Amino acid sequence: MVIFHLRIFVLCSVALLVSGFSRNLPIVSFDEGYTHLFGDSNLRVLEDGKSVHLSLDQRTGSGFLSHDLYSHGFFSASIKLPSDYTAGVVVAFYMSNAEMFQKNHDEIDFEFLGNIRGKDWRIQTNIYGNGSTSRGREERYGLWFDPSEDFHQYGILWTENLIVFYVDNVPIREIKRTEAMGGDFPSKPMSLYATIWDGSGWATAGGKYKVNYKYAPFVTELSEFVLHGCAVDPIELSSDKCETAPEMASIPTGITPEQRTKMASFRRKSIQYSYCYDSARYKVPPTECALDSKEAEQLRRFDPVRFGGVPRHHGRRHRHRSSRDGSSSST
Repeated sequence: MVIFHLRIFVLCSVALLVSGFSRNLPIVSFDEGYTHLFGDSNLRVLEDGKSVHLSLDQRTGSGFLSHDLYSHGFFSASIKLPSDYTAGVVVAFYMSNAEMFQKNHDEIDFEFLGNIRGKDWRIQTNIYGNGSTSRGREERYGLWFDPSEDFHQYGILWTENLIVFYVDNVPIREIKRTEAMGGDFPSKPMSLYATIWDGSGWATAGGKYKVNYKYAPFVTELSEFVLHGCAVDPIELSSDKCETAPEMASIPTGITPEQRTKMASFRRKSIQYSYCYDSARYKVPPTECALDSKEAEQLRRFDPVRFGGVPRHHGRRHRHRSSRDGSSSST
């Protein structure tokens, strides 16, 4: 019988101070924390052992996953996205257990959606719990920087009752578990993944602009891996002791007042889509939604057809295509 064990991933002696967090969180090398998933030579570990290049070409994309399954924690990576024409390209940094629970999997997603030349990358976040893919909780945002010019840190905080997405330690989204969510809140142990792949069918303007392999290879760079969570036995899948493990005290438990102010400012300026305000999908906003009048105003400015009640026209001024989640995307 496999004995249940707990261990916090502190394999590397080098520590990263995650800006704004009160404690040091360890950085792990690629081999300590991750393993190859797909893509053969399109995944390249650099000589320092701490950085990885993932590339997409006409032959294949690429990706990797963590050695361990985790039940809650803080997980992040510094990522530099491909530049120039990237329409149709999707870079994902996410948690999932789809390989173990094919019909009722959980997922916490960062997806980076490429664009045509002169248009910015966008970030999409999403969660699924217990296979609730028909009840998507997508949000999309612009960024205050060009993510292809330099590395930026993208982080996921996952606790029993809270999920927070961070960009450079600025929380951009908070999801609090509500009783009405039931199994829709991710609760089963998950692995960490990073992938690059061809999302021509939906990623840019709902599939209008596809990957152009004339610009390949598309290379994304990742480094400074933080895997700071409760690793669980892959057979037992039990996590009852995780929340009381002493080491878990080093993981943030929520958003500070200063961070909350920054999050509100970001969302009111940069949000481009939120399921909470999409009355065509949800006549009544789901219980976890905390509506904000300034966010609503930003969405009306960005997409007056979907969020402002403006009649849909078929001329050049209003050209919206449906993405895989049923929401419109703009370039």
